[in-house]
Amino acid sequence: MVRNCAAFVVTLAVVAAAVPAMAAIGGAPPGYWASPATGRHTFSIAGGSFLLDGHDFYFRSGEIHPSRIPRKYWRLRLRTMRAAGLNAVSVYIFWNEQEPEPGRFNFRGRADISRFLTIAQQEGLWVILRPGPYCCAEWEFGGYPYWLLNEPGLRLRSRDPRFLAFVRQYMLKLGSELHKNLVTHGGNVLLTAVENEYGSYGSDLGYMESLKSIFRDAGFNTPLFTCDGGGEMADGHIPGVLPGLNGGGGPDAKRLIDRFYPGGPYLFPEVYPGWLDHWGEAFNRSGAAGVARGADQMIANGFSFNYYMFCGGTNFGFDNGANYSDHYQPSITSYDYDAPMDESGRPTKKYMLLRQVLLAHLSPGEVVPPIPEMPPVISVPNIALSEQGSLLANAGPAIPSATPMSMEQLSQATGFVDYRTTVDGPLDAELRCGAVRDYAIVMLDGKTVGVMDRRLHQNSLPLSLHAGAVRLDILVENGGRINYGGRITDNHQGIVGGVTLNGKPLTGWLNYRLPLNRPNAFHFDGSTAIAPTLYKGEFGLESVGDTWLDMRTWHKGVAWINGHNLGRFWSIGPQQALYVPGVWLRKGQNTVIVLEESPTSRPRLRTVNHPIL
Repeated sequence: MVRNCAAFVVTLAVVAAAVPAMAAIGGAPPGYWASPATGRHTFSIAGGSFLLDGHDFYFRSGEIHPSRIPRKYWRLRLRTMRAAGLNAVSVYIFWNEQEPEPGRFNFRGRADISRFLTIAQQEGLWVILRPGPYCCAEWEFGGYPYWLLNEPGLRLRSRDPRFLAFVRQYMLKLGSELHKNLVTHGGNVLLTAVENEYGSYGSDLGYMESLKSIFRDAGFNTPLFTCDGGGEMADGHIPGVLPGLNGGGGPDAKRLIDRFYPGGPYLFPEVYPGWLDHWGEAFNRSGAAGVARGADQMIANGFSFNYYMFCGGTNFGFDNGANYSDHYQPSITSYDYDAPMDESGRPTKKYMLLRQVLLAHLSPGEVVPPIPEMPPVISVPNIALSEQGSLLANAGPAIPSATPMSMEQLSQATGFVDYRTTVDGPLDAELRCGAVRDYAIVMLDGKTVGVMDRRLHQNSLPLSLHAGAVRLDILVENGGRINYGGRITDNHQGIVGGVTLNGKPLTGWLNYRLPLNRPNAFHFDGSTAIAPTLYKGEFGLESVGDTWLDMRTWHKGVAWINGHNLGRFWSIGPQQALYVPGVWLRKGQNTVIVLEESPTSRPRLRTVNHPIL
């Protein structure tokens, strides 16, 4: 995905207008339709066309990521997409979801990609599969597992033999897991992407050819494709492999693809009906009417396309990534994306206008279901928070070291690390860290005295120490590893580069892990809120439904419902409410936990019946 704002504006302008320079090719081509839910099918690329069962086929696809949707809502989201007139979905697979630790694979819960693809098949949707190994997607580390950073000198996205060995191990396992989902074995996966927008990162054809060989060895025997922006296709494409053009069907689209794959077919893997969002920046919106006009024009010109995103979902837990322009830009918890389906999966005005266009261009014999009924929406006016406790009291055992250890050295993917040492006062001094990745809370004798925010290029703080021994804690939050650009290779988290006090290195540290992945085991000791604090409460429900935690009276932290991590909140916005899926609630008693990183907030909590973006 092209990440600069100017490119975004150009993309929307192209999609929004019926471009006069693009003459429609005899009206909308009807294309061929066959449901993936019935019988076995063939798929190939020949004569400038996608051929399904030997007939011309056009992708009308939308992106959705199962990791961003509660598993119990998968079918509803997919059925709603099919009801819009889409005939396919595009799916990223995040390596760090499937192999969270070296050699420990996970295909359960939201990582059960095979099950998601099977549901899509049952709902009449073909699949464009995007298994990485690099994805981007505003996802933590672009989908790479954190443990790759523990390999000294390993070069990501390269022909480094160690990196390719890890990729091969992962892809072979993934291929065996998804074997039955490929169209060649009776499934619904028609196309498989090799890498993602490599041309915006490097220009090593040998690397891309190596990946192609690994994909084939892993059993991905569908047609392959690459995807890049127009200016990066020369570096990102693989000879003989279909190049996809990201950004929509502008007047130069055919010419750009014809340079590397003469005669097409013409595939746009990412057409942007909305855009991504960062903490501390305005929420991005785009016009619905223009997006619908763009769809009509692409169909008329015989293009295949995929909307990124059609249903964005949520960066639950600590799964958001970050971009970096001239500063660090962490993505917000909501991945609403101003997409045709909102964060909770509900159709928007954009959905309805696009649906009108797509239904007007269905293939002969193609039938779509009605828009399904959405879950009810509820609100809870008051939630009493009766218990509280110190976050630091929930840390793991101390791990001593001379200098602070990175999060990766501590074998921790995400969450927080507390760094503790003792210094002597009285002293007025400057505390300086080599690098703060990404937000640090500084405490003296357990009391918060300041913060350092990577977004603002902060890595130092003046301190005033009282006489005698003073306990210094630096609590560091991983705000999301960078997911795009050259800086993905520099993604160690925590304190990186040591700590000094008035220029003198501080040594003798205790490192405390706080992954916060077991909320049901949190301890509430009644500590007063002079430092990061956990609050716990309960509320009863007679019926369940979707809702949103209203965080407008809070500052910064994380929230859990019945053990599910809803993600981060932050008063700098734009997001001010956290989506609570109704399938995570229950009749009777429900438990909510809130981590507040600031000691100044008032612990009041309620839900509202709408998002606040």
